[in-house]
Parts: sequence; structure tokens; C-alpha cells
Amino acid sequence: MLRTVVVVGTLLLGVGVVAAQQDQVNKTQLAMKSNLKSALALLDIVKGKQPYDQAAVNASLAELEDVGKRFSALFPDSIKGLKPEGDYYASAKVWTDRKGFEAHAASFAKAVGEAKGKIKDLDTLKAAFPAINDECKGCHETYRVKNS
Repeated sequence: MLRTVVVVGTLLLGVGVVAAQQDQVNKTQLAMKSNLKSALALLDIVKGKQPYDQAAVNASLAELEDVGKRFSALFPDSIKGLKPEGDYYASAKVWTDRKGFEAHAASFAKAVGEAKGKIKDLDTLKAAFPAINDECKGCHETYRVKNS
């Protein structure tokens, strides 16, 4: 009887750990999708696909800033090595080069924060957007892997 209780308890613990990992992966993917949506909204304005709208710009920058502030926490050790469904997953470099990853995350947050105070019209958005976009792309090139 005791052996059965131990086995069942161990299995339940394992299921709980896997569920917690998947929950964290889902939170991370949701944050990355939110960043993508916000960046694309800004890009559409820059490219003239959408009219300049200060409220939309502010909302996109606020969302980017929010994710930027908690970026490093979105990639805890508990999800290291997981390859979730979807187009991309975090490279092992997120954990093997943690200082570099965190520096890049801080640089992204700084770029968004600096842009937030400067963007007042289409011209200032066009001037500030490349720095934000470069930070996004730089992180993707180093710390993201495409699922095959």
C-alpha cells in the first residue's frame, strides 16, 4: 500500500511539474506574441498602412515596455530546453549566456523607454522605431530557434 501511495504521489508531482512548465511556456509565448502585435502596429504606422494615432502608439509602447521590464523573468530555468509547439522556441543560449541575454533584455527595455518619451508624431516615430526594431531582431537572431 505504501509503495502505491509513493508511486502515485511521484507521478502526480511529475504531472504538476510538467503542467507548471507548460504554463510558464504559455505565458512566455503570450508575451512574445504581444510584443509582435505591438511592434507590427508601430510598423504599420511607420509604413503608412495605418494612420498615425498617438493613442495606438502609446498603447503599443506601453505593452512593449511592460514585457521589456519582465523579459528575463519570462525565461526561468524551469523551461530550459523545452521545445514547445509553435514556430519558435528559446535557444539554449538564453541560459548558457544568461548575462548576455539579460543585457540584451535591458537594452530592449531602455530603447522602448527612451522612445516612449520622444514619440509625438509620425516623424518622431519613424526616427525612434528602428532602435526598437533592431533590439527585437538582435535578440531573435541570438536567442531564438525556429522549429523545424
